[in-house]
Amino acid sequence: QALRCPVLDALAVFFDQAGARGEIWIAFTAVLLAFRRTRRAGLAMALALGLYMLAGHCALKPLFAARALDLRPEMLTLVARPHGWSFPSGHTSSAFAAAFALWLQNRRLGVPALALAGFIGFTRMYLYVHFPTDILGGVHWALHWGLRPLLADKISNKWAKRSEVKRTV
Repeated sequence: QALRCPVLDALAVFFDQAGARGEIWIAFTAVLLAFRRTRRAGLAMALALGLYMLAGHCALKPLFAARALDLRPEMLTLVARPHGWSFPSGHTSSAFAAAFALWLQNRRLGVPALALAGFIGFTRMYLYVHFPTDILGGVHWALHWGLRPLLADKISNKWAKRSEVKRTV
């Protein structure tokens, strides 16, 4: 509550709404898929997001129910209580899965994407809808535990090589 300021309030609410269903990362992915030069990075991001949805959102998330604002309902919140479960943070997991997959393909675009993913994780705590462990769990789930971004990177590289071979034949 002590960090509250109008600029951070507006940014946190914006990213809450833009990331509720992964819209921000889906939009970035669609833009990258639209251009031949960035298509491999877009495919890696799409695969990472899809694999997160299957493994994290559908399998792991239903196991944990408590949310930060459930424990202290008197806290001032800027957004309505999110539907669903708290651990791991879906916003954070999808952000880091997509950003890391992009970073593996294109460091120049990946660094700002990782910074944005970190800021999105911060906004989840700022809005008091996640515990710090939800954020850390989301980062861990996205980057290490399932190795989804690495898997997405490998699949997109194989797909790109196959399509290059077909074009040359």
